[in-house]
Amino acid sequence: MRITTLSRYIRRLPRPEAFVPLQSRAFHADVVTRDSKGKPIKYKIPQSYDPYGPRPPPSDKIVQLAERISALSEEERGHIMPALSERLKLPKLQPISTEGMDLGSDSGAAGAKVEEKKAEKTAFDIKLEKFDAAAKIKVIKEVRAFTNLGLKEAKDLVEKVPTVLKQGVTKEEANTIIEKIKAAGGVAVME
Repeated sequence: MRITTLSRYIRRLPRPEAFVPLQSRAFHADVVTRDSKGKPIKYKIPQSYDPYGPRPPPSDKIVQLAERISALSEEERGHIMPALSERLKLPKLQPISTEGMDLGSDSGAAGAKVEEKKAEKTAFDIKLEKFDAAAKIKVIKEVRAFTNLGLKEAKDLVEKVPTVLKQGVTKEEANTIIEKIKAAGGVAVME
């Protein structure tokens, strides 16, 4: 009994010749193979792409006008656009305000420099530019006096001329330090 029921189920199963997967591809004999010794196809590519196609040559009137404009001096050529915009009654261009816009690093730096010039500086840096070789010890002593550096650190700092000695100093304090370094035989500036 069991064999007969099993054989009935087997008969109901689809046969392999009828079953083909949907995503299969087969190589067909009608595919043209490329000749390996043949020359590649060369296409004629235009120098520049013009979506409107070829244009007709300019008229004689336009060519004469172009020749007359090119014969003008630079100053006269500069007056052509304003005269044309006035004659054709074109609207005048208004300057665009760039306040509040981030236009990149260059314009941001320029804007920051303008703001720095308007605001008064309250903190200054003292820079040692040069000193007499004979007065080196006196300059090191003065540098140690207004900084909290040891002898070796002060000596290394002075030998790295030009170098910033102190940052964020008030104007009065900077002037006194510069005078002391000048008396010791060095040249310091306020930045």
